[in-house]
Order: sequence, then structure tokens, then C-alpha cells
Amino acid sequence: MSAFLIQTLNGLASASALFLVAVGLSLTFGVTRIVNFAHASLYMLGTYIAVTLAQKVGGGLGFWGGALIAAFAVAVVGLVIETLLLKRIYDAPDLLQLTATFAVVLIIKDATLAIWGAEDILGPRAPGLKGAIELAGRRVPEYDLFLIVIGPLVLFALHALMNRTRFGILVRAATEDREMTSALGVNQSRLFTLVFVLGAFLAGLGGALQIPREPANLNMDMAIIGDVFVVVVVGGMGSLTGAYLAAILISLAKAYCYAIGDVSLFGTSFAFSKLTLVVEFIIMALVLSVRPHGLLGKPLAAPRITGLIEAPLAPPNRWQLVGLCLVLVALVALPVLGDRYLTVLATDIIIFALFAVSLHFMMGPGGMHSFGHAAYFGIGAYAAALALKAGFAMASALALGTAAAGVAAIVFGWLCVRLSGVYLAMLTLAFASIVWSIIFQWDHVTGGSNGLTGVWPPEFFNDKRNFYWLTLAVCAGSILLMWRMIYASFGLTLRAARDAARRSEAIGVHVKRVQWFAFVIAGLFAGLAGALFAFSKGSISPEVVATPRSIDALVMVLLGGIETLSGPVLGAAIFTVLQDWLARSTEYWRAAMGGLILMIVLVFPRGVMGTIKKLRIQR
Repeated sequence: MSAFLIQTLNGLASASALFLVAVGLSLTFGVTRIVNFAHASLYMLGTYIAVTLAQKVGGGLGFWGGALIAAFAVAVVGLVIETLLLKRIYDAPDLLQLTATFAVVLIIKDATLAIWGAEDILGPRAPGLKGAIELAGRRVPEYDLFLIVIGPLVLFALHALMNRTRFGILVRAATEDREMTSALGVNQSRLFTLVFVLGAFLAGLGGALQIPREPANLNMDMAIIGDVFVVVVVGGMGSLTGAYLAAILISLAKAYCYAIGDVSLFGTSFAFSKLTLVVEFIIMALVLSVRPHGLLGKPLAAPRITGLIEAPLAPPNRWQLVGLCLVLVALVALPVLGDRYLTVLATDIIIFALFAVSLHFMMGPGGMHSFGHAAYFGIGAYAAALALKAGFAMASALALGTAAAGVAAIVFGWLCVRLSGVYLAMLTLAFASIVWSIIFQWDHVTGGSNGLTGVWPPEFFNDKRNFYWLTLAVCAGSILLMWRMIYASFGLTLRAARDAARRSEAIGVHVKRVQWFAFVIAGLFAGLAGALFAFSKGSISPEVVATPRSIDALVMVLLGGIETLSGPVLGAAIFTVLQDWLARSTEYWRAAMGGLILMIVLVFPRGVMGTIKKLRIQR
């Protein structure tokens, strides 16, 4: 019981720290409807600034004063981001906003690397709270007790702000119905700015108060962003109390997994401590399956002014078919005309083109946004690699990898298509994180963090040119097949379900079933891309299924343009070439990549191909 008590206190302390970060994102999304990937980067900045001030100034002034200064400094950074970037894209599609904030993540990470270096920075213990008190025969750090208290105090202060001030009333009104708030004369631009700055302040404060518990490091942003999203979604978008309850639920679940440790069931040892990497996503999947809008969340208000239904995609004309044939001929001849390096790079581009097109299949015609498409890419890669090591031929391994991804898509898709919008996207993120955790921890099967090596194709395809031609044939055939599906009756039905779900149901279309089929098709082809990727590299690691891989696919689709069929292919080529060139050119390639993505987002908001299509129509 004493161990249970201590783990409960540890969980409550972690819940308060997590709540400080998550509540800022919940407020921001509730009003602006922006899924801000850069929120965790602001948290990381708060930690770095606070630890620097604590070391330079020292004492209580350096620690406590530094924490407040860090929070205000991060609020200023948030003001700059909102003013210079987000104000320009509030009316843009939500996925374009996501791409822009992901670019900010890359820029902040490299800026942090340039200022503070790559080494972890240890912070001091909190002055006045360095000791511990004894409870039930065990010692509990005083700072943990402070964190347990600070969480409810911040919640109380925010509730007072939201319910007793004009600003809070306007925020709640905008959360419920932005269009009506604007119609009543509220300056939405100013309100959005104030809310974003408040969210940045809370993120910076959460990071600053973390320095006695965790060193400042460059992986803090990606380490916490998943937990933050889970708290916001489980609690309910825009709900302060929901965010606090979700933070407690998730933090206590992790703490109890540590407390339980290893358990023997029916002669088999099971390590509950390993569940800490995935338990929050299991909780999110369960909660969203029962309550699609979170514990205390409400359905997002539908916009009063809806856009026009997207015009049907026109089949390619004669000249476009001729151009496609010429491109394929050029791709076939590329290994003969180019060197080995160009052949390898082109192989990567073709594989990622199939990956991006598979995501576009469910996002564009299907209208289903996914933050976890890398799950099927990774499952396909690992299943193919394990099949090869088990003695299967390469063709059989490719088929098994594709089938394994399809089976996973059947299971995950059945649950995901019951949701919509950001909740659907977050549930896909949850399932992808569960897959990553299994791969990362199943050491004796997947190799754990080391991955699998020696995944080479047979001797004939070990030649890079032969493997390139195989990849081109498989990927080009798969892409053309998906494009054909879009113009077939299934594709027309899928787009009808996207644009007018109720009307489609009224004429006998089973909308969820059609979307489920599209989800599975997208997962199958993503798995095929992953299987080819494993053979092209000869080894794989858990990185192939991590969240950044899913974001890469999103960026590829949005760079090319979601409103065109060829956009994802062009986006994959642009993204892969830029990433390769920048990684070889500069240490700060992430910042350069982020800057280029921002430029493309601001200059080509419809994507490159989408902008070209718009200009052609205007002419």
C-alpha cells in the first residue's frame, strides 16, 4: 500500500505538469481550430530558457523568477508565430495549418540546437523544495507535492478567467460558435492572438517547472507531443476540466504500470512497465470508441457558411496521357543515364510516392484525415523482413507484408471510420503509436530499438538498377490502379459519401462501410510501399512507424496538392529531394526544410499542382 501511495503521488505530480502543457493546446484548438504541432516545441523552449536563467542567476530568484520569465518569453515567441504565420492561414484547410506548424517544429528544433547545443542540460533543484517528507514509511520529494498543488490552482485560475471576465466569456463563445461570435462584432483576430499567447505562456510555464525532474534536451518536444494530444482529445477539445481529468487518468495509469512491474500469468512473465509507452494511446482508443468527443467534450459546431462541393475530378485527356507515358519512359531510362546514387534516390522517391498516394486515397476522395498512416508502412516493412528471415521468397515476403498491413487496416479502420475530423485523425495517431510501441519493445522478434538487418533481396535484385525497375513497375502499377479506382463506381461513391453523407445514406449507400473499404485499400498499398522500402535499405528500425514518418507523408500530400491526383507524386519527389540535399548541405537542415515548407505553404496554399491547376482554370 505504501508503494501504491507513492506511485499515486508521482502520478498526480506528472498529471499537473502534463496538464499545464495540454490545457494551453486545448484552449488554442477550442478557439482557433488549429492542431498546433509546435505547441510541444514551445514547451521545450520554456525548459531551455528556464534552466539557462537558473544557472546564470542562481538561487531562488534564478529558479522561480527564471520560470516566470521563461513563460513570458515563450509567450512572446507564440505572439511572433501567430502574428507572422498563423494569421495568414486561419482560413486555410486544417491540414495545411498542420503542415505549417510542423515546419515551425523543425525551425525551433534547429534554433535550439544552434543556441544550446546537442548535449542535455541538467537543471538545479527547486530552492526551498529540495527536501523530502516521509509518508507511509517512504520519502516523497517536496517538489512533487508542489506540482500536485499547482495543477488544481492553475485549473481554478483558468476557470475564474473563463467565467468571470469578458475575455473568458468571449473565448467560451468562440469555442461554441465562431461564426456567431464574429457576427456579434467580436474582433476575432485579436481574440485568436490573445488565446494563442495564453496557450504559449502555459506551455512555457509547464516546461520551466519541469527542470528539477528532467534535463533540457532536443527530444523533449516529440516525447511529449503524443501525450499532450491524447490529453486534449480524451478530455474533450476545449474542455479545461476534461484536460485535467484526462491528465490524471493517463499519468496514474502510467504510474500504476510502473508499480505493478513484472507479473507472472499462467507461467508467462509480463512486464507492465513496458505498457507506459503505449497505455495513454490505449486509453484514448477506448474512450473515443465509447465517447467520440472525449470525456467532457462536445461535438464541434458545424460552420454556418459551408464551401462549395468540390468539383468531380476530370479523367485525364489525351495530352495528359501522352505526358504520363513520356514520364514513365524517362523513369525507365533513368538508371541507364544516371549514376548509382541517382538510382537509389529515385527508388526512394518512387516508394514514397506510393506511400503518399495511398494516404491521398483516403484523405482526398475519402475525406478521412490520418496522423498515423506510417503504422501500415511500418507493419508492411517488418512483416516482409520477418517473412524473408523465415525463409520465404522475396515475392512471398512482399505479399505477406502487404497482407499484414491490410489486416491491421481492417481492424483499426473499423474503429476509426466511426469518428470524423480531428478525432478520427487522433485515433489513427493512437493506433500508430501502439504499433510503434509493440515494435520498439518486442526485442526477440523485431529487434527492438536496433531493428532488423540483413533484409536484402535475392542476388538478381541486389543490383540497384534491377531493384529500381522492379520498384518502378510495382509502384507505378499500384498508383495507376488507385487512380483507376477513383474514377470507378467505388471512387464516385466514396466522394459522394465525403461531400454529402446524409444524402448518400438516403439513397442506400452504407457510408461507413465504403469509408472502411477505402481505409483498408490505403493501408494495403502503404504496406506494399513499406515492404519495398525494407528491401531497398537492407535494414529497418522502429523509425519507419514513428509519428514523424506519418507527418512526412502528410507534408508530401499537401506540398503537391490534395485536390489533384498527381500532387502526392510531385510532393513526394520535392520532399525527398529537398530532404536529401539539405541533409548533405547543412547541419541545420531541419530549419532549412521548415523554411522551405513555410514558403510553399504561404505561396502555394493549394500545393504546387493545385496552384497550377487553379491558374490553368483561370486562364
